[in-house]
Amino acid sequence: MAEKYQTREERRKQQEAVKNKKGKGKKKKRSIFKKIILSLFLICVVVFLAGVGTFAYYASKAPHLNKTQLKDPIASEVLAMDGKSAGTIGAKKRDYIAYDKIPDKVKDAIIATEDSRFFKHHGIDPIRLGGAVIANVTRGFGSEGASTITQQVVKMSFLTNKKTLERKAQEAWLSLQLERQYTKEEIFEMYVNKIYMSAGIHGIQTASKYYYGKTLDKLTLPQIALIAGLQQSPNNYNPFEHPDLAEKRKNVVLGLMYQHKKISKEEMEAAKKVPVTKGLKKQTNVNNVAQNKYDAFMDMVIDEVEAMGYNPFSDGLKIYTTLDTDAQEYTEQILNSNDIVQYPDDMFQAGITLLDTKTGEIRAVGGARNPKVQRGLNRAVDIKRSPGSTIKPILDYGPVIEEKQWSTYHQIVDEPYNYEGTSVKLNNFDNRFLGPMSMREALYRSRNVPAAKAWAEVGPNKAKEFANNLGLGLKDSELVPSSAIGGGLELSPLKMAGAYAAFGNNGIYNKPHTVRKIVLQDGETIVKTNPEPKVAMKDYTAYMITDMLKDVLSSKPGATGRSAIIPGLEVAGKTGTTNFSDDDVAKYNIPAGASPDSWFAGYTTNYTAAIWTGYDSSKDENGNFKYYLTPNEQKISQLIFKNLIEHVSEGKNTPDFKMPKSVVKIPIEKGTNPPQKASEYTPSGSISYELFVRGHNEPSQVSHRYEQLEAPTNLNGTYDQATNQIIVNWNHPKISEGVSFEISGSLNNEGKQSYGNTKDTTLSIANPQPGGTYQIEVKAILGDQTSKSATITIKVPDPDELGNGDDNGDNGDQDQDNGEHNGSDNGNGPGNGNGPGNGNGSGNDNGGGNQENPDPGSGTETP
Repeated sequence: MAEKYQTREERRKQQEAVKNKKGKGKKKKRSIFKKIILSLFLICVVVFLAGVGTFAYYASKAPHLNKTQLKDPIASEVLAMDGKSAGTIGAKKRDYIAYDKIPDKVKDAIIATEDSRFFKHHGIDPIRLGGAVIANVTRGFGSEGASTITQQVVKMSFLTNKKTLERKAQEAWLSLQLERQYTKEEIFEMYVNKIYMSAGIHGIQTASKYYYGKTLDKLTLPQIALIAGLQQSPNNYNPFEHPDLAEKRKNVVLGLMYQHKKISKEEMEAAKKVPVTKGLKKQTNVNNVAQNKYDAFMDMVIDEVEAMGYNPFSDGLKIYTTLDTDAQEYTEQILNSNDIVQYPDDMFQAGITLLDTKTGEIRAVGGARNPKVQRGLNRAVDIKRSPGSTIKPILDYGPVIEEKQWSTYHQIVDEPYNYEGTSVKLNNFDNRFLGPMSMREALYRSRNVPAAKAWAEVGPNKAKEFANNLGLGLKDSELVPSSAIGGGLELSPLKMAGAYAAFGNNGIYNKPHTVRKIVLQDGETIVKTNPEPKVAMKDYTAYMITDMLKDVLSSKPGATGRSAIIPGLEVAGKTGTTNFSDDDVAKYNIPAGASPDSWFAGYTTNYTAAIWTGYDSSKDENGNFKYYLTPNEQKISQLIFKNLIEHVSEGKNTPDFKMPKSVVKIPIEKGTNPPQKASEYTPSGSISYELFVRGHNEPSQVSHRYEQLEAPTNLNGTYDQATNQIIVNWNHPKISEGVSFEISGSLNNEGKQSYGNTKDTTLSIANPQPGGTYQIEVKAILGDQTSKSATITIKVPDPDELGNGDDNGDNGDQDQDNGEHNGSDNGNGPGNGNGPGNGNGSGNDNGGGNQENPDPGSGTETP
């Protein structure tokens, strides 16, 4: 094939064209790159200007520096649910220390820990910010903070802990202003006297005396390190409460002091070997007395506000709470006196949580009997004790209704039983087994074996899920087969109250809380806390558990909560006790029936309360076994509940629990299994009204166990003027079989009353009401069979309505219920009453003309 020929000139032009094309491409790329650079520059300028403008705007809204606020923390005001003041939270006592009185080692420790370049920057330290990021990566989170001491003074005095752009801008601006108006020494002095040091105290000198019982100049190096490190997280590093965390924090501070050449390596290592608890004094209240009214409730308020990121001791907040001061004062009266409930001794303790059933708002808290220190052990919140049988609705019966739709009549056999998957035998509190029974009866009698069987039916995973939907926060490691009756679990009255309230609130769980909202120091910023309601279970589960728990507070045989019954109130609840180990019973010769803990948790549609009672320890200070609850003392938790709920419910409308459409109520004949409906002949004593989940296992078959029993026959009645009494008699074909009769009656068609039961066939009613009309009903009973009623109506004459001589013998016209009178009335003569009246019916009419002879009445029988 011939090659294509190009001249030299053609090749040159072609090469120039390619070169020009490449050049244009490069020029185009350079042009685009220049445009991108210019755009980025313009964007940076705009962002910078916007940032400057935003910073200027936020800075213009910053509060003014105020000397008083810089020097002193501002207490927070607490308001009750009615808006009235309930007290304040804030340190009243501080040991103020001037800069020149602070030991150098203390200054070195604080500066090395909090702001190593404090004396070099002007309020904001970019180098410290970058160093803090590196330190937290290399030495662990919390090794070094980014805020300067100046910034922290500003934040504690004027701002909140909220991490917003506005707050950070104002903090930076005010820090620059603070550095202009005050010396470094003055700012450092403000800082060390203002910082919060846990336990409601402020300032390093106060902390030194509180933790070690001496002034700063007497502290050792390890003690100085602890004091210097507290401020970052005072409650977590409190050596009384968290010695392990305090130990780690102390060592971090010592490492920082060494890093910044404030101590030698030898000093650091020697100090690290000294336990943080060495030299600690005995924990007491700052002023050795409780400072706040309603201390247990305030304790919870403090914790909630701190969890929100604010310091109630120094931020000058207005804290709007859920507190019912009347309920709180009554709770404290119950605990701190014997006026309402009698206690065996002063060592006996209790914890109480009272909630609003519908909202989870905490109305009152009982943290201790006769508390000695502020913010001491709050037994409503802090204790961790086995809940005993109060856990059964939560881990056993609630889950099995939720998952398996068991009815309240579901039959469970109370019999010898081993925990699921083990060879460990389970027993009941009375060491007896009662055989087949309904779930309802098993719960109100608090039988252990049926509860464990329900747990096994639903499984631990579903049980845990159900419980955690109610706020219990259980872990897999906590659940063991004995958890079905409270074994292995440690809970507080606060958690139990929150869980039980959901049963009374149609299955809706609200996290228990004391704070509704807080208003910040500026008086404008409002922070609301409304917890979100959570659907924890089906409404049928909540109602069916509630209906069964109402029987716990009843007169039914075996009901365990009788001491908590409140007349006139519909209340549901559950008892709970715990046991000593078999080893302890044998070792210490513990009496039969003794218990370390007693619980009661219950609710109305308005209020829920959970009460724990017992002793902090069963042993005295010498290790001798001494303290336990006798069977009578185990009822104290019920009595506390009864009196508290009765008090707060006084004058309030408390409606009954409303049955949802998902539940049906059916009269079941006792003893049938599977359940059968009661027939029209089933005796009332053999009928149990049970609840079923609509569409699940509802019985359709009617029991034919009972046949109709014949009604009484030949029922007659007459008024005997001579004895002034009504005489009624009847007959029955099964007299020889031991039939008995239930007799009732009414006067003038008003309220029915009982005349009792008898095996006789005669009834006498003495001194009947003149002119009254009596209706008498007689019903036959034989074993479990009951007949329909036979009735008779008897009119008692009224002497005031009778005449003297105008009687034509009408009294001979007497009507018996069988209507078989063949006699005629022969009462002739005006008023002489001589007619014999020999009616040939089933009853003889002996009426004469005498007006005092009454109408014997007419009898009717209902077959």
